[in-house]
Amino acid sequence: MAAAATELICPSGALEERGVGVRFVIEHANGEKTKGFAVRFQGQVYAFRNACRHVPVELDLIDGHFFDPSREFLVCSMHGALYAPDTGLCVAGPCKGASLHALAVEERDGQVYVTG
Repeated sequence: MAAAATELICPSGALEERGVGVRFVIEHANGEKTKGFAVRFQGQVYAFRNACRHVPVELDLIDGHFFDPSREFLVCSMHGALYAPDTGLCVAGPCKGASLHALAVEERDGQVYVTG
């Protein structure tokens, strides 16, 4: 899969600490598309492909709701798998030990970008 160029995801203010995430689509040079999402956790922005590692379905049943009720983990709304928001490591559920595919992000000048 060819790398994507730097693309704007959202303004920094759109990502509140442990709040609703922002969904986005990256279009690669070869025409392929990757669905992703970004969240803020412990002051940092993290982004991942929006696909559970158990069965590749999108994590959020309701757009942008990636955190579990405790706001400590990302959760797959279909399988209940729990992922560490900073690493994407599945800590509980049917895919324990697997990790979400991280996407490189950069926050600068009040904006959040996904980078190649």
